Amino acid sequence: MIAAKSQVALGRRAPVRGQRVIAAASARPTWLPGLNPPAHLKGALAGDNGFDPLGLGQDEGRLKWYAEAEKTNGRWAMMAVTGILGQELLGVTPAWWEAGAKEYDIPAQALTPIEFIVMGFLEIKRYQGFKQTGTSGFINSFPFDPAGMNSPSMATKEVKNGRLAMVAFIGFCVQALATRTQPIEGLTAHLGDPFGKNITYYLTHLPETLGSA
Repeated sequence: MIAAKSQVALGRRAPVRGQRVIAAASARPTWLPGLNPPAHLKGALAGDNGFDPLGLGQDEGRLKWYAEAEKTNGRWAMMAVTGILGQELLGVTPAWWEAGAKEYDIPAQALTPIEFIVMGFLEIKRYQGFKQTGTSGFINSFPFDPAGMNSPSMATKEVKNGRLAMVAFIGFCVQALATRTQPIEGLTAHLGDPFGKNITYYLTHLPETLGSA
C-alpha cells in the first residue's frame, strides 16, 4: 500500500494485481526492435546495435580489435564496390573479375613484392597506431581525418555504409559466379525481361554458365 501511494505521489500508476509488468527494453536502437542487447555490448562503439550471436565480443580487448577489423574491411568493400560500378559505367574492359588476369605495364613478378612491402609497412603502422591510440589512422596520423569530419555521427555512418558495401560485394561475387554478368548489366537484363532473366532462370542454367567459364 505504501509503495502504491508513493508511486501515485510521483505521478506513476501502481501496477494492478495480476497485471504483467513488462521490463522496459533498451532505449538505444538494436538490430531487432525490442531486443535486449548482450551485456558486453554497451553501445559505446560506432554502429553497435547489439548484434553478436556468437558472443565474439565478450573479451573487451578483442571487441575493440574486431570493431577496427570490421571498419577496415568495410572501407575496402566501399572502395571495391565503387570501383566495380565505376569500371562498368565507364566501359572499362575486361569485366572486374577478369581484371587480375590482364597484362599490365608492371609484370606480376615485380608487382607482387612491391605490394608486400608497401602494404606490409602500412599495416604494421596501422596496428602500432591502433595499439597506442585505439583509433584508425594512416602511418603516423591517428586518427586520420584530413577533411575534419571526425564525429560520432560520421563514425556510425561509416560503419553502416561499410556493412552495406560488404553485403553488396558478396552479392557482386555471387552474381559474377552464377550469371557471368556485371552488376548493372545483370540489373538491366532483369528489368528488360523480369520473367525470363531472374533467379529461377540462372539457377536452372547454372551448369551451362559454369561450363562456359
